[in-house]
Amino acid sequence: MDSVPCLRVPQCQAQKLRRSLQSKGALDLSLSLVKDSDGTVLLPILASCLSQLDLQSFRTTVASDDDFEVVWSKSALQSKKEKGRASSSKLEKVLQELLESHGERWTEELKRDIPRSFQRHGDLVLLGDTCFVLPLWENMDQQLWSTVARGLAAKRLAKIRRISRDGFRSPEVTMLLGEHSWVKHVDNGISYEFDVTKCMFSAGNITEKLRVAGFDCRGETVVDLYAGIGYFTLPYLVHAKASHVHACEWNPNAVEALKKNLEANGVSDRCTIHQGDNRQLQLCGVADRVNLGLIPSSEDGWSVACRLLRRATGGVLHIHQNVTSPVQHSTAGDAPQKVSGKKADREVWQAWAEDTAKHFASVLKDFTGTQWTTNIQHIEHVKSYAPHVHHVVLDLECRPS
Repeated sequence: MDSVPCLRVPQCQAQKLRRSLQSKGALDLSLSLVKDSDGTVLLPILASCLSQLDLQSFRTTVASDDDFEVVWSKSALQSKKEKGRASSSKLEKVLQELLESHGERWTEELKRDIPRSFQRHGDLVLLGDTCFVLPLWENMDQQLWSTVARGLAAKRLAKIRRISRDGFRSPEVTMLLGEHSWVKHVDNGISYEFDVTKCMFSAGNITEKLRVAGFDCRGETVVDLYAGIGYFTLPYLVHAKASHVHACEWNPNAVEALKKNLEANGVSDRCTIHQGDNRQLQLCGVADRVNLGLIPSSEDGWSVACRLLRRATGGVLHIHQNVTSPVQHSTAGDAPQKVSGKKADREVWQAWAEDTAKHFASVLKDFTGTQWTTNIQHIEHVKSYAPHVHHVVLDLECRPS
């Protein structure tokens, strides 16, 4: 690989600057960011954007006097596809050796049965339920999992089968190798610890967590209606500097992890945990901001959110929702084809947001007996959840008229 331009930044600022580069279209998404030996992080930049790079604006973005510099790197960078292929190739090699030691032949069918993707949490790798299903693997017993761990550079292995319907979205996870199932995950300088057999970690929400971290919540009281292990509670406290967060969660296993995470990040003194159904929450009129971070829909918490907003000044709601875009059909060619586009998707999101704004204005009027004005501040696309289904967040400002 030829040398590529990179922005060298302090590790504590890496995620915020990565997001800033991406928003400007300057981040090379085909390459992985890497930690250098001196503790800094290299963010790969598109060469075509190099001349427009304004280092001073990045210092302003993170309110920092740290030195950022553009360097050209070769050996440290690896494309994401190459990185994935390297892991897969090593795993395939050690599994072939294992099979040969048992007098078995390596076949294409076996090759298709090994994992191509997985979740990594520190030294634990979480496999999906579609790998290692062929009967031959059962003959390898525990030797199989030791070999897989070696091939994936892990010390512990687990396998997730499904998400249970216990009301808590608890994962059905089996430990394959290792004695304990607690893991540690660090995002944007925030430490999250949880038990992979009892709690989910929403890695796909990283962009929204980074966005929340960029809010200025000084002097504000925030209510997080679906706190989990602290996905959004912690960014509000650690980075957005909220004065106090009321964290609501009904899964006792998530509450256990949330308590641990608040302590680990040094913010437990600014958070009150309310365990149980948030519809039974006794708080009223305390919130400057309410986070409704539940998908596919947070509608069960909408009336609760209205009750929580300050009566005199109102506040801002962050409403998560899976919004489905209708499938349009093109008659071009010999047969109708399904088509969709960003413009069409955004029109659907906007329509949903307008309906939601009207709904909240009506509920707030019924609850308080006075008129309220609702204003759509922003619609954030978090991720694609399924074909034609998008996880979006509506920032809705609600003020008494």
